[in-house]
Amino acid sequence: MPEFRMIDTGPVRIRTAVEGAGPLVLMVHGFPESWYSWRHQLGPVAAAGFTAAAIDVRGYGGSDKPTDVADYAMEHLVADIDAVAEALQPGAPAILVGHDWGAPQVWNAALTRPDRFRAVAAMSVPHTGVPSRPFTEVFRQAFTSKERFFYQEWFQEVGPAEAEAERDVRDFLRKFYYAISGDAPPGTWPTKAAGASLLEGMVDPDPFPAWLTAEDLDYYVAEFEASGFFGPISRYRNHERDFAWLQSFRDRRIEQPALFIGGTKDPATMGFGAITDPIGIMRPHVPRVEGHLLDGCGHWTQQERPEEVNRLLVDWLGRLG
Repeated sequence: MPEFRMIDTGPVRIRTAVEGAGPLVLMVHGFPESWYSWRHQLGPVAAAGFTAAAIDVRGYGGSDKPTDVADYAMEHLVADIDAVAEALQPGAPAILVGHDWGAPQVWNAALTRPDRFRAVAAMSVPHTGVPSRPFTEVFRQAFTSKERFFYQEWFQEVGPAEAEAERDVRDFLRKFYYAISGDAPPGTWPTKAAGASLLEGMVDPDPFPAWLTAEDLDYYVAEFEASGFFGPISRYRNHERDFAWLQSFRDRRIEQPALFIGGTKDPATMGFGAITDPIGIMRPHVPRVEGHLLDGCGHWTQQERPEEVNRLLVDWLGRLG
């Protein structure tokens, strides 16, 4: 196990798993995960000569859990990343790595604080520039207005989504992880009417795919049984705040060296069916991006394909200079 440190960012304390010594590589997880989603990367990145660190995002695991929805706005999460990086490597720009919601966090950290972050790698979610409208407008036009279910609409109201997830954490995680993994056959993520709950029609596989062991699932279950889901789900309730914050950066690109790794079966990589070339769509906004698509890989990139991800990530880190 890595060393755990509690880092005080000012507003919150962030639990951070740390391994190795050298230039800082700071890893940021997505939903519904924790520092543990980087368990396969910490050792290899540290062995390559870096300080490998992975945080619990505020609201998760061992980090503090603020009680207001607005506390989970992107601006605050980027500030947490900056503060943790400064605490671990004072005065020197860090390298960022993110997955799922961690990907927008590291993209936006690199975009808004280029003096603090010298390179950025992201998995699953491409950077398509500063948004021209809040994402709530996008998914309501594409899904809700057509009476189609979209999970982020289900997450908007405080209460029902948390109750569903917390009723049986193990059941929730098994179904959610499986539904968008590369192992799930087409249709496992069900098409249903607006107003349904997330778990309606979801499948609990038996056996579960080998990339997540029983012990891995036990760890995640214990973390969420202790933390609850208010903080993690509240990330989805800040689209309007995030949109407003980012507007002052509309003319800016991410100029740092960048790496993107996605899966051909990941709905987030493929824009929920709206993107055919996720790497190409990034280039106007991230001109120095190096992109890789893993054939057949689902949403849980670095957990489903740890050896491929580690090879690509360590190679890219070694070429940064």
